[in-house]
Amino acid sequence: MTSKEHITNKLYVNLLLIHFGLAFLIYLYRPASAFIMFGVLAYFLFITIQNENRNNEALMGAAYIAGAEVFFRQTDAMVFYETGKYMVIVFLVIGMFFKGTSSKTVPFWTYLLILFPGVIIGALSMSYDAPVRNQIAFNLSGPVALGVSALYCYYKKIKKEDFQKVILMLLLPLISQMFYLYLYTPTLQEGLISMSGNYAATGGYGPNQISTVFGLGAFLLVTRLFTVKNKFINIIDLLLLGMMGYRAVITFSRGGVFVAVICMIAFLILFYYKQERKQQAKTNFKMILLIAAVSVVWIFSSIKTFGLIENRYENRNAAGELKDDITTGRVELVETELLAFYNHPFIGIGVGKGKEYREENLGVQIASHNEISRLLSEHGLLGVFAILILIFVPILFWTKFKNNYYFLAFVAFWFLTINHSAMRIALPALVYGLALLYIVDEKKDPVHRKRLNS
Repeated sequence: MTSKEHITNKLYVNLLLIHFGLAFLIYLYRPASAFIMFGVLAYFLFITIQNENRNNEALMGAAYIAGAEVFFRQTDAMVFYETGKYMVIVFLVIGMFFKGTSSKTVPFWTYLLILFPGVIIGALSMSYDAPVRNQIAFNLSGPVALGVSALYCYYKKIKKEDFQKVILMLLLPLISQMFYLYLYTPTLQEGLISMSGNYAATGGYGPNQISTVFGLGAFLLVTRLFTVKNKFINIIDLLLLGMMGYRAVITFSRGGVFVAVICMIAFLILFYYKQERKQQAKTNFKMILLIAAVSVVWIFSSIKTFGLIENRYENRNAAGELKDDITTGRVELVETELLAFYNHPFIGIGVGKGKEYREENLGVQIASHNEISRLLSEHGLLGVFAILILIFVPILFWTKFKNNYYFLAFVAFWFLTINHSAMRIALPALVYGLALLYIVDEKKDPVHRKRLNS
């Protein structure tokens, strides 16, 4: 191991200890969470401006905030509910001020412009007593964060070392949140298990969001098992993976867990394919280790939930009876949004109007769980163009540059997450952008770096 790798690994351990400490501090004194959040924002803003974003400090700050967003929401640190998305946008805009964007980002500028006619339609169509500003901000902040993330990242070169730092910034606050929940609810005896979402295991916060962020955390830890070549660090990450995976499973919210497994498979396929035969033997051993770890997490979760977790994933109720709807009502929401698109195909019903429209048709006010159908219902044909841009631009990028073995996993995380949880959090927006980065390995990739500049 080189001295540089030793320093990096030592720094990782120190950062883990710091983040365990932060979780413990918040557990002891919950208001500390707000001070920590403002400290984090101030730190990343300072280093981004001081260094003029030379090493993608803005992206690291955005990654940290995106990773910490649910934790800060859970512990009442946020000034506004959408603070996480707003700050991701602020960091990346500051980063673009210093470093600019690629000339090839026209599709994403177009995507952002597509969103705004729906704002006018929504403002005009909502009822007089509706909280217009809140509804528009809630529905638009995620898509705008995605557009800004894509503008920042598309065709942007980033050194392999800096990219790994971004991944680490994404992971560390998730580890803090996981440790906080072990302190807050060390066992499942603190509350009853719900078959639709276990609030007892999530500190009283939304199981869907906790499952999503912990699913991503588990995926990132899996990638470290294969990209970090240090046995001691691998053991630490394997233990953290077990802890993170367990907390994700016992939320009883399946979406984040299913997405994490698909992302792991997508990453490993690309990672394995790009390796030489000598390296594949070590990878095979780690894959066996990973399968064993996942099996242990599942068995342990089954024991701790008295077998109810198996019923949940088999779509059965607590009595073991098969339920009719595996989507827990999401299909009905999508059908309502597709009906809105059918009735208003050209301009849509407008941003933020969805809640009122569902109340008129379903009798309940509920936010969308599917970003694709929401784009169609609220933006009409412009929403169709937005979806086509978001899907096909990354595919075309990938056909030209296949140097990011996180690409398939990150695109899968974005697409699958927005289909079960819409864009309630900033993570899918940021992760979509990370898939569009051009990762430079300066030792192996001198030719492509020149081609990208041309």
